[in-house]
Amino acid sequence: MNKKANKSKKILSNTEILRREEQIIDCYRKHNGKGLRVLFGIYKGDYKNLLVSSLFFVIKQLPVWVIPLITADVINTIIEMPSGATRRLIIDFIIAFIVLVQNIPTHMIHSHFFSKAKRKVEAILRGAMVRKLQQLSIGFHKEMPTGKIQSKVMRDVESVEALSSQIFNVILRVVADMSITLVIIIRKSVPVFFMFLICIPFFAFLMAKFRKPMREKNSEFRKTMENTSSSVIDMLELVPVTRAHALEEKEIKKITNEVTVAAQKGYNLDFVQSLFGSVVWVFMSLAQIVCLFFTGYLAVKGVIKDIGDITLYQTYFTTLLGHVNGIVSVLPILSKGLESVNSIGEILSAGDVENNAGKIKLKKLDGQYEFKNVFFKYDDESPVLNGLDLKVNKGETIALVGESGSGKSTIISLVTGFYNVSKGSLLIDGQNVKDIDLHSYRRFLSVVPQKTILFSGTIKENITYGNPKISKERLNEVIEAAQLTSVIEKLPKGVNTSVGEHGDKLSGGQKQRIAIARAIIRDPEVIIFDEATSALDSVSEAEIQKAIENLTKNRTTFIVAHRLSTIRNADKIAVIRDGKCVEFGNYEELMEKKGEFYNLKSLQS
Repeated sequence: MNKKANKSKKILSNTEILRREEQIIDCYRKHNGKGLRVLFGIYKGDYKNLLVSSLFFVIKQLPVWVIPLITADVINTIIEMPSGATRRLIIDFIIAFIVLVQNIPTHMIHSHFFSKAKRKVEAILRGAMVRKLQQLSIGFHKEMPTGKIQSKVMRDVESVEALSSQIFNVILRVVADMSITLVIIIRKSVPVFFMFLICIPFFAFLMAKFRKPMREKNSEFRKTMENTSSSVIDMLELVPVTRAHALEEKEIKKITNEVTVAAQKGYNLDFVQSLFGSVVWVFMSLAQIVCLFFTGYLAVKGVIKDIGDITLYQTYFTTLLGHVNGIVSVLPILSKGLESVNSIGEILSAGDVENNAGKIKLKKLDGQYEFKNVFFKYDDESPVLNGLDLKVNKGETIALVGESGSGKSTIISLVTGFYNVSKGSLLIDGQNVKDIDLHSYRRFLSVVPQKTILFSGTIKENITYGNPKISKERLNEVIEAAQLTSVIEKLPKGVNTSVGEHGDKLSGGQKQRIAIARAIIRDPEVIIFDEATSALDSVSEAEIQKAIENLTKNRTTFIVAHRLSTIRNADKIAVIRDGKCVEFGNYEELMEKKGEFYNLKSLQS
């Protein structure tokens, strides 16, 4: 029963989500930087909901225009006391009652359709950002701090949602009320109509005058807050290091300085907003006095014949000025919302995307690699790889060794397809990597990084990540192969034990074994170990070496080695220096040669 209820409440199908996400990304690609155009493009597909919502919004606003007319009629009736005055007052009461009460159902219908559109866009925007983040290159993620991305996905989408609400609740109200009110006034008094026309553009001018500085201050404040958010996340991740090196005061000072800068930017924004609000309030009050005396003067001159109409004009004028004041009040929200629309565009319009369209989809992988005169550099930096030549046969285990910065990790990044070669070619099973659909290729890969990445879940969830339907028998086989059995048996909840945030409840060796289990369960053709045992004690290292041996059987394996004693059984060892392979052979061959590898090994002895 509950499942049916939940299903009926679903406002978006998976097909629609995908279509709308692609539509939003395309909209940003075409109109990035044009906030309002992008905003309306985001709602494409929900125009019907917005149209129905707008219709009922206008109907629910009837009291704003009708009640002043009824009030004026009541005053005129009391002053003039015509025949049938009582009947006229009763009719006015009935009309007022109906107009007021209808506001409840029409408001609910308006809210239903608008909320449906708004919540769809909220979900689709976040979904589109997640989709784009998964498509963007590793280089983009290294450049864009996690805190900034988090701020865009959560805070900026909320600001866009607030912008949408304000456009409906304030801008639409202003347009509807102003249009209908001015039509009523021009039919009753042309002089009063022209007075309104003079005042309204004046306030519009005031708004335009303050919009640019507010937008600039909002942009400065938003970027400062993103940087501060990123710094706070870095601080939290570095707490153990900070504490271990007694650097608490330095870290506090750093964050305090950033918070102070953010506070100053916020103060500058608040000052501009306050000045704007204050100036507008004074002019609004003066305008109301002008309206009162002007309509009073027209009444004295006989232009306005019904005294109740003075109340009508004063009410309408106050209402319209109130709407102008409303726009003044929400202008910061509108400015912030449009800035957030542009901020989201920094992700959705980013061009650094891995493009697999039209490329060869791999159905199998033998695991043969050949680097042919490969050069690589990061952006405008000096080359990291300088004419690398290296061949790895199917099923071979090859260890990459060398000093820090020699290019070992860069080779791994090219093997995983995170970066493209700058010059030369990398062949995988004889195919140029540039011609291969990397998504299909990576299905045959497993990577065990130096820093194990675990999410806040159970051991089982972390091992079966991406493969949730693995059988219990297969899971137990993997746990045994990864040397995890003894660890899990000691835990009260076994594989259902929570690992804590980023695996903080586990030791380095335990986390590494979970990472190896995650790699084994994928049953890959190619395994990559990026200094997987560099930070472990000798006992943990020995256990993990057994797990690695279980994992690498009959598979092409790349090992970036920090401890050279761990690669004795590698089929081949490539010594990397200055982006080139300067020595190549097995352990015994390189030790007998007494060259670069021998010297590196001697330094660790």
